[in-house]
Amino acid sequence: MARNSLRVVIISCLLLVAVAGKLFAAPPADATPPVPAFSVVSLDGKAVGSANLNSTTYIVNFFASWCPPCRSEIPDMVILQNKYGRKGFTFIGVAVNETEPNMREFIKKNKITYPVVMANEQIVNAFSRYVDGGIRAIPTSFVVNSSGRIIQVITGARSKDVFEKIILDALRKHKTPK
Repeated sequence: MARNSLRVVIISCLLLVAVAGKLFAAPPADATPPVPAFSVVSLDGKAVGSANLNSTTYIVNFFASWCPPCRSEIPDMVILQNKYGRKGFTFIGVAVNETEPNMREFIKKNKITYPVVMANEQIVNAFSRYVDGGIRAIPTSFVVNSSGRIIQVITGARSKDVFEKIILDALRKHKTPK
């Protein structure tokens, strides 16, 4: 009787460990959603889209010049763009509820070196499906790895240190071995 009870306890523990391992395991890489297909032209006249960003790690940042949290993170984003741009990373700014002349002045004033596009229905709808209720707050950022998958969605402003950690993690995790 004691042996049977011991066997039941051991088997139960093994099953518990197996189930817990599956519950707390990191999701497989293919569980992250693919970046939606999008194609827009930046304010400097260059094509920006999922097709020409293949093998690039990037952050799509929905923002506005009139948004205080957005304005607070932009100088840090410019610094990080300048630091990691040659290492296979870029920010992409998506200006929402803006006029083109106002945005051009804002880019110049803030020395933004990454591509900035005007929000349109296509790009907003493409990314809104990855946020419960759609994009309702700015800034909202989507971290895309070099495999073309959205690995993180961020609502609200982030500091330079937080963005840098996100960038480094995304670049590190998706390098291909030589």
